[in-house]
Amino acid sequence: MSIAPVATALSTFTTAAMTDVVTLRGLSKVFYTEDVESHAVREVSLDIAPGEFVAITGPSGCGKTTLLSLIGLLDDATAGQYVLAGTDVTAMSRRERARVRNRQIGIIFQGFNLLGDMTVAENVQLPLTFRGMPLSEREARVESALNRVGMLHRAYHYPNQLSGGQQQRVAVARAVAGAPALLLADEPTGNLDTASGAAVMELLTELHAAGSTVCMVTHDPGYAMLAQRQVSMRDGAVHVVENTSA
Repeated sequence: MSIAPVATALSTFTTAAMTDVVTLRGLSKVFYTEDVESHAVREVSLDIAPGEFVAITGPSGCGKTTLLSLIGLLDDATAGQYVLAGTDVTAMSRRERARVRNRQIGIIFQGFNLLGDMTVAENVQLPLTFRGMPLSEREARVESALNRVGMLHRAYHYPNQLSGGQQQRVAVARAVAGAPALLLADEPTGNLDTASGAAVMELLTELHAAGSTVCMVTHDPGYAMLAQRQVSMRDGAVHVVENTSA
């Protein structure tokens, strides 16, 4: 499998961009249940540069998935500031966040999140449809994305006709088809066997090498080492940030 570097096909932002893709300052998330406050994320400050690959690690319940949900605009913070690709998204409404997420962020979920009654091509095309993109452009982007992940030959198959590894490849294609500023991956190998997980990680590292900015949550130390930086969390807060040899 090989993904040749392309100037801006995979990401709107490259290492030459002037602003960080992600800027977090004191970001916090508190969940309230009756009289109980649960501090899932505590005053996290973090920058992710264009073209960087960052892994968020830590034990179960440390807040890493909640942090990724905040970065992915799937949830709103209780306190702090979030600037995405130069735009302050902190106080946006849910509708505004959804619009920005659709245009700027690609998300790869652990559970694939493919729609079973849609073909592979239709699943990849769906977020582009919500943008109001012309059909000819949508079809070209879908073909390109599926080709990049080696799934073009399965374009008219349905998710239940695919293995777990193949479904995750389709999920990756859907995430990158819109050329997002940021690619997020939440335990992308969590539901896969060892061989399929390794293949998906190879795909992510190749996408990064081709210019994508990637932020991944993982519990696997070996996969975390593939990133340029590891952000280790504990009790909702950033505990250690270290560079790797990747």
